[in-house]
Amino acid sequence: MITVLVDHNMEGQAILLWGALAVEGWLALVPLRLVTFGEVGLPFDSDDRTVWRFVQAQRMLLLTNNRSMKGPDSLEQTIREERTSTTLPVITIGSLDRLDEQAYREHCATRLVEIALDLDAYAGVTRLFIP
Repeated sequence: MITVLVDHNMEGQAILLWGALAVEGWLALVPLRLVTFGEVGLPFDSDDRTVWRFVQAQRMLLLTNNRSMKGPDSLEQTIREERTSTTLPVITIGSLDRLDEQAYREHCATRLVEIALDLDAYAGVTRLFIP
């Protein structure tokens, strides 16, 4: 089972994405599970370093769109300092607003499945932008 932690600021959009995965039949074929910060006990105001360390320790994928790129605990800085050859990538939605569009949402869903099916190939990769 591949668990995907959805960033707290995009839970509604992630539900739309998960709906696309279900409608297209992917969830019956690919062992994916969506969880929220609340479900895993992470405070909503967790800094990027805390979130990244959590998902790596739990072997989860982080689905996000706008984690900070500035400061000592930014996602980019954390990845640069702590990435190894076995870390899992962060999945970043290229345009969160476009998840309202069915075609874009379907492309994102398909790309997420492709990543999940070949996750070992992405070990050590920092970020993957979808679609």
